[in-house]
Amino acid sequence: MASLRATNLSSTRMSAVRTLLLLPLGLLVLQASLCHGACVEVDSDTEAVANEGFKLGCISCKMRGEVPATASVDWYFRAQDESEYTHIYSYEDEVGEITDERFTERLDWNGSKRTRDLQDGSIYILNVTYNDTGTYRCFFNRILTFSNYEYHTNASKTIFMNVVPRLTRGMASILSEVMMYVSIIGLQFWLVVEMIYCYRKISAAGEEALRESAAEYLAIASESKDNCAGVQVAE
Repeated sequence: MASLRATNLSSTRMSAVRTLLLLPLGLLVLQASLCHGACVEVDSDTEAVANEGFKLGCISCKMRGEVPATASVDWYFRAQDESEYTHIYSYEDEVGEITDERFTERLDWNGSKRTRDLQDGSIYILNVTYNDTGTYRCFFNRILTFSNYEYHTNASKTIFMNVVPRLTRGMASILSEVMMYVSIIGLQFWLVVEMIYCYRKISAAGEEALRESAAEYLAIASESKDNCAGVQVAE
């Protein structure tokens, strides 16, 4: 009986320790799930290499992410020797259309997939030529659907793309990459230290729980022995 009680106490303590250890992991998983659909507006690259592919980035995030919406995207291009913009591409209802013969079979949609609620309106240019150098503009036409009305909003991005024979990297780009790797190494080192610390903490907690369980078991066993002795004396 005493052994069973000690075993139950030990199991309860170890279950509590496991629960406390799994709670931070559960919170991290919940946070990751909440951040899954996050939208971040980043600038597009501007230097393309001749005879290669290039992505023209255009991201427009909704201010109210919980509101249903639909959007269409239109792209315009103005070459260096031109004064007016020409409509080159449109995307609406999950269908893209090239409207300028200069980009026939060379433009492809690279934005939001399988949705009419567009937030990424990027396109991809295949087989870039020097004639593609110039200014590009993308326009978002968005309709936010509320319970009693619809709200129309527009957004635009302007990108100047330069075509070069081969990709050149500036000092800022090199320093950014170095800092990125330094940050990754630093974070990995911190993670290892935290894992060692947590492991020691868990080991100490487990040993303490076992010591307490053993002490309780001895106390219960001693009490049971005394009770048995008292019963024998009474008899």
